[in-house]
Amino acid sequence: MPRHDDTITALATPVGTAAIAVVRVSGPGAAGLAAEIFGAAAAGGAPRTLRRADYVDRGGAVVDDVLFTVFRGPQPYTGEDAVEISCHGNPLIARKILDDLVARGCRLAEPGEFTRRAFLGGRMDLSQAEAVMDLIHARSERALAMANQQLRGALGRRIGALVEGLLAVLARVEAYIDFPEEDLPPEDRERVAAELERLKSETVKLLATNHYSEILRGGIRTVIVGAPNVGKSSLLNRLVGRERALVSPEPGTTRDFIEEAIMVGAHCVRLIDTAGLNPSPAPLEQRGMEKTWEQAAEADLILLVVDATEPTASEEVWMERMAAFPANAKRLIVFNKIDLRESERLEVPTGMEVGRVGVSALTGVGTEELVAAIGALADSFQTELGDESIAVSARHAGALRRAEEGLIAAQEKLRGAEATELLAADLRGALDAYGEITGRIDHERVLDHLFASFCIGK
Repeated sequence: MPRHDDTITALATPVGTAAIAVVRVSGPGAAGLAAEIFGAAAAGGAPRTLRRADYVDRGGAVVDDVLFTVFRGPQPYTGEDAVEISCHGNPLIARKILDDLVARGCRLAEPGEFTRRAFLGGRMDLSQAEAVMDLIHARSERALAMANQQLRGALGRRIGALVEGLLAVLARVEAYIDFPEEDLPPEDRERVAAELERLKSETVKLLATNHYSEILRGGIRTVIVGAPNVGKSSLLNRLVGRERALVSPEPGTTRDFIEEAIMVGAHCVRLIDTAGLNPSPAPLEQRGMEKTWEQAAEADLILLVVDATEPTASEEVWMERMAAFPANAKRLIVFNKIDLRESERLEVPTGMEVGRVGVSALTGVGTEELVAAIGALADSFQTELGDESIAVSARHAGALRRAEEGLIAAQEKLRGAEATELLAADLRGALDAYGEITGRIDHERVLDHLFASFCIGK
């Protein structure tokens, strides 16, 4: 467990040769270190002013000509006194500065320790701290926008409103615990029941955004499936813009899945080309088909590729297969090889609410329409919650499920006219679960696990 009363330092930029490198220092001794190292250049002047000076190590040797800024708490990121030193981006220079700072009494920071100090210092709640990592690793414009909203407290505000509502209910319930001769009158029971239902409904809405959160963090898993030789690999190559998968007139060329990421609008889409689904497979084909179904089982979006030159047989077979794909996966039928057809369009069988688009993976005809259709389906994953878009992580979802369970248990006790103390216990459990999301419940092990995934220097 790291201490939080010492002065820490770390490289805040990636390791390697670059134009500049930034060394960050935070803690009670930061300002004193700046005065010790830079002397008159650090004396006087306003904080947060960029200054230039030689970095002179303890032995009196000039390490580099640097720019440095002194920050005074509580304004800095961590809420503590801090110094940022920008040196030339030679890894040797940065290493010598770090070594010198450690020799002067600093400790090398652990992963995520700067953000952890910001959280412990009240500069942000835990959901905002997690958003820092999401911001760094965002793979699409939509993921970036969502991380920025969370960093600005969108989820914290929503949880705060739930906590306030639950506290009001709990205060009403506990008032009767203090006066055991009383019991909740019918009118108060109705108010409590209505408020519990509202809180549960809001909690369920937040929970529904968890899948979209997974999509933002990992990209939309888009699995390309279909019979052998319908052009699945050619379609992947066309969408990627290069020959990523080998193609051949011989059926069954693809025996394993191939994955490639592309940007579609504001979304990251992970295209996964799979082995053809052959009704009479050879042993090796059978193994490839098993992997196809494994990928399809985890898909967010299924692109069912059909040979447009043989529509009737393909549709009858593969529309039946649609039922085997995940119920929550979006589906799109892609009629490939339309350049070989005389008629213009193909109709989806009656009653099938599945989008369709015609393309030629060979010539590129219809590619823009296909990309637009994928983009529209990608947008449909988002769950709107008022004016703010929120996507809760797996950790948040676990806490929200516990809160929902507590609210449901409280509702059951309320309907069964059970002891008020038991009702209050369930409400406190739900309150604790909400608190885990923003860090109101400060479990050290939770914090250790969360910040261990951060990069050093952040």
